[in-house]
Amino acid sequence: MLRSISAYVIIIAAFLTLTLFSSSTDEQQAKQNRIEKSDAALPQTIRSIPIDKPFNFAGEEVPLSNFDVYERLDRELLRNAYYHSSTILSLKRSNRYFPTIEKILAENGIPQDFKYLAVAESDLSNAVSPSGAKGVWQFMKTTGKAYDLESNNEIEERYHLEKSTVAACEYLNKLKNKFGSWTMAAAAYNMGETKLKKEKELQRADNYFDLNLNQETSRYVFRILALKEILSNPEEYGFLVNEKEKYPALDNYKTVEVDGTIANWGDFAIEHGTTYRMLKVYNPWLVSSSLVNKSKKTYEIKIPTK
Repeated sequence: MLRSISAYVIIIAAFLTLTLFSSSTDEQQAKQNRIEKSDAALPQTIRSIPIDKPFNFAGEEVPLSNFDVYERLDRELLRNAYYHSSTILSLKRSNRYFPTIEKILAENGIPQDFKYLAVAESDLSNAVSPSGAKGVWQFMKTTGKAYDLESNNEIEERYHLEKSTVAACEYLNKLKNKFGSWTMAAAAYNMGETKLKKEKELQRADNYFDLNLNQETSRYVFRILALKEILSNPEEYGFLVNEKEKYPALDNYKTVEVDGTIANWGDFAIEHGTTYRMLKVYNPWLVSSSLVNKSKKTYEIKIPTK
């Protein structure tokens, strides 16, 4: 009887050993098959980006001979070149918004590179940040009010492209005068002038590239530089957008002045031959369905004409 049991145990052990070996072999073969299929299904070459030319921001040289500066720019070029959806959307939107922004920048003596600051801030959209900054230029409410941008439950001029761009120009000119360079002005725009002044004094440095700042601001100017490079030369980075695929400028409108109360913007839209939706697309700063207008201000409303 004991011999029978021993023989039985030996047979079971041998069976389990063969099963485990077979299972392991099968798993290894399956893994190899997956690798081979993956190689066949996803052939790709992810390349580094050569930084083989000089870079400047608003005419101010970027010291690429400094390895730290080189690596910080390299990081942002790689991140934005391979951040496909965001970058291609910015390319499409730039056709709509850049002409207006460029004109206002020129009128106010601001270098054209600052249009890429708007891309870095909001991807050229009326974004809302977790801290409450709003619009293409991402103004906080208090800063917006300091530059005459109305902000209440009826009107949000941080969403008004022309007015907010003028406000941004005024602010940037102030920052340039205070910190002495456009690069530092961009850093202060992101970080806040009080904080940047404090770090400048603490670190005994007045050059952005020499300052050790918080991660966001430390990357900020380099992100602008990367966006400038990619959006200026999209084909070199693999972004192909036909003219017909770019978002059209919203320049087909007439202007109607409103200086009183509007009971319902939907009725107003129909009265002027458009829809509530299109009224809000052309005037995103109208944030309510009506206008009480207690202060009796005069507003210019864009009405699409076709």
